[in-house]
Amino acid sequence: MSSPPPVLELVLSRERVRNALDLATTEWLIRSIVAARDDPAVAVVLLRGDGVGFCAGSDVKEMALAPTSGRVAVAERKAALMRALADLDKPVVAAVHGFALGGGFMLAIGCDAVVTADDAAWGLPEVELGFFPPWGIEALVRRVGVARAQWLVWGTRRWSGAEVTALGLAEVAVPADRVLGEARALAARLAALPAASVQATKRFFREQVPVPELDALAREVYRGNCDAGVADAAFARFAGRAG
Repeated sequence: MSSPPPVLELVLSRERVRNALDLATTEWLIRSIVAARDDPAVAVVLLRGDGVGFCAGSDVKEMALAPTSGRVAVAERKAALMRALADLDKPVVAAVHGFALGGGFMLAIGCDAVVTADDAAWGLPEVELGFFPPWGIEALVRRVGVARAQWLVWGTRRWSGAEVTALGLAEVAVPADRVLGEARALAARLAALPAASVQATKRFFREQVPVPELDALAREVYRGNCDAGVADAAFARFAGRAG
């Protein structure tokens, strides 16, 4: 009997809400990453989304129905998910098709290697909604630096997968029908490398080339935005939506 492949696939499967990242999904991902850490049969994790796209962002309706303290608590768990991705010594590959927006954008770039459809829509709409992204800033700064991170967070437009690859947010851009195959091939190539040196490489760049701890500061900015002006009106709109 052949052994199972050493790549663990984690699939976002909330197609009705375009794979929006709610608290339950966040906790499932954290548990899955911890399990992958402790499972010697897993060499690489591959994260993808079912349906028409990767992830449309955080579940804003869930956030809208919570008080500010609840919104911040959910953001803290999503920041914990980003830390879990970073702290896992095993490589994580993201396969992005359709869209990676808001929290989906941040979740994708928190992975070690991103394969994106060249026509996928990438964007950060939070500032337009009146609030600062409360998590993912550390991953963004690690990938593109401070000045470009600021430009991207302003979210003045959406970017294609080809454009974000040129910016350094993704490693590979391919036609949409090739994304999953390319991501699986990349994961298999990483899994075939000597595990000790692959894991030491990720650990080295995490520990010896750190970025500032920015996500906690980001949540304080977010907390101040939540009940003010444009953000308050945006949350009210989402709270009133059916579904």
